[in-house]
Amino acid sequence: MRMITKEQLEALRSRYPAGTRVELLQMDDVQAPPIGTKGTVTGVDDTGSLMVNWDNGSGLNVIYGIDRVRKVVD
Repeated sequence: MRMITKEQLEALRSRYPAGTRVELLQMDDVQAPPIGTKGTVTGVDDTGSLMVNWDNGSGLNVIYGIDRVRKVVD
């Protein structure tokens, strides 16, 4: 896992405030939601992972530097 700087963490929190809608592009986890699943960001933890409530009911975090999402407008 990549380490995150304080500045990068602040930038992530600014870019993905609670309520931001995202779409999953890549997640390396056997229990990952399907690619294309949308969800709502609930926060960014101290490691830079996005905490997301996925529309399919999953609650897996988006791991900083490994998984990928994009912001969407519903």
